[in-house]
Amino acid sequence: MRVGIFSECYHPIENGVVASIDALCDGLRAEGHDAVVVAPSVGSADLMPAVRVPSLPLPTRTAYRLVLPLLDARKRAHVKSFSVIHTHSPFVTGWMGVRYARRFGLPLIFTYHTRLEEYAHYVPFERNATRRAASKLTRTYANLADTVIVPTPPMETRLRALGVTSPIAVVPTGIDVGRFSAGRRSAAWRRALGAGDQDRIVLLVSRLAREKNIELAFAAVAALGDPRVHLVLAGDGPERPLLASAARAAGIAAGTHFVGHVPREALPDVYASADAFVFPSTTETQGLVLAEAVVAGLSVVAVDTPATRDVLAGAGRLVPPDPKAMAAALKATLSGPRNQQSAAHLAQGRFSLEVQTRRIVEIYETLLEERRTA
Repeated sequence: MRVGIFSECYHPIENGVVASIDALCDGLRAEGHDAVVVAPSVGSADLMPAVRVPSLPLPTRTAYRLVLPLLDARKRAHVKSFSVIHTHSPFVTGWMGVRYARRFGLPLIFTYHTRLEEYAHYVPFERNATRRAASKLTRTYANLADTVIVPTPPMETRLRALGVTSPIAVVPTGIDVGRFSAGRRSAAWRRALGAGDQDRIVLLVSRLAREKNIELAFAAVAALGDPRVHLVLAGDGPERPLLASAARAAGIAAGTHFVGHVPREALPDVYASADAFVFPSTTETQGLVLAEAVVAGLSVVAVDTPATRDVLAGAGRLVPPDPKAMAAALKATLSGPRNQQSAAHLAQGRFSLEVQTRRIVEIYETLLEERRTA
């Protein structure tokens, strides 16, 4: 089977969507299928193999691109060879996927990664109108798909509430369970951060952006009032300068470490070297880093949302979005043993690439069979 994966963002961008696409491609290729990514061109940084769509830089400081939906004859022939088209964005590349699926009679699958209405602050228009437009875009696009894939049951409920009528399948995003469960604790990495033997490291892996609610983690660590607690932020993003200022304002700048982007191959050791994982976001459809932290055996403190509740399944402490509640949970977590429930998740295989791949291939094959019999 040849799978065309259409995405608005791909390497060199690093985020949860790109990580999930990488995982899907790895799983499909391991099963003997061909996975081809169709994504915007980024000039000299087109290092990963993909069918690249012409694009232009946006007039802002961002790695995202303005996509020009044009493919030459050679690339169109490439797309025509696909068995199915699997889109990961309701924007330009997503609509390209719709167009080619209709033109070539191919099944169209859409994975819902992002609650677009939670990103309204990036658009210079009235907030409520932007949120309504984002919801309408999600509904309109999802209803064009033969099947919509969501990572958690709460996201199925959310799409139904928006008016999505297409078939929906719940398939958690997979990760390399073996890799993330094999991370090694690094005393050298901890020492480089200034963490002594009696110190504790709270880890946050996230894009540094407004919708991630990172200031809540700052307030919680400040409420702990313990100079032995270090907060490490792994990731980068547009809010980094403002977050550095926020850490200073919270009085925790000395113990807050912005380590920037961490390559995925290095993340297992980072998880293993921390003492707790904090997750303040309320806007995720799943939260891939939650699965990574749990599989790595790291105790988690997260804001209680339907999605985090589903992912953690009792393997972490859930709290309301309140600094004192999060601080109390962090204190209890840091004074206790490391997470002992990750073995249950490993046994269930909820987040394994093999489980994800098998389920998604079943969806592809069902849709292809329906077209053959029709």
